[in-house]
Amino acid sequence: QVQLVESGGGLVQPGGSLILSCTASGFAFSNYVMSWYRQAPGKERELVASISNTGGRRNYADSVKGRFTITISRDNAKMTVYLQMNSLKPEDTAVYYCNVKQRSRDYWGQGTQVTVSS
Repeated sequence: QVQLVESGGGLVQPGGSLILSCTASGFAFSNYVMSWYRQAPGKERELVASISNTGGRRNYADSVKGRFTITISRDNAKMTVYLQMNSLKPEDTAVYYCNVKQRSRDYWGQGTQVTVSS
C-alpha cells in the first residue's frame, strides 16, 4: 500500500532553514508527481510546491514565491522528495504534508511540524 513518511521538521528561529524529507513506498515512485502541502492552525491546507516525476519541472504556489527561499527536489533512486526552506518566518509555522495523487485519489503522510519562533 502507498506509504509516505515525512521527517525533518522542528523548531527553528526566524531566518533559519530546514530540509524536509518524504520517503515513499508501495508504488512506482518515479512515475508520479510529488507535492508538499502545509496547514497552519485554523487554516486550510495549501499547496506549497510540486515536482514532476523526472524532477524536470517544479511548481511553487504563488503564496510562497518570494516569501522565503524554497526548493523542491527528488531522488527517485531513494524514493524520496525533499523541501528545502530558507529564511523562514513565523507565518511559515504549519504542519507540512507530503502528497501523491493516484487515479484521482490523494495519499498523505502523517505530516511533520515546522515551528518558526524565537
